[in-house]
Amino acid sequence: MRIEYFRDTDTLYVELSARGIAESGDLGGNAVIDYDVTGNVCALTVEDASDRTDIRPLLVEGMAGRQTSTRD
Repeated sequence: MRIEYFRDTDTLYVELSARGIAESGDLGGNAVIDYDVTGNVCALTVEDASDRTDIRPLLVEGMAGRQTSTRD
């Protein structure tokens, strides 16, 4: 799993799987879900993330404003 927050565009990207993206779907409200070739969810992108999610833990950990990954 990889989580990235881009402060300059206020975009949150959550990669659940490193499989290639085969299809994307609009979730409305500036959110996109990505699927691999077998239909499994592999990523989620949320624009205007600070208005739509609680990104405070990311800011506290110093992830904001730089491309940082959290891998499990």
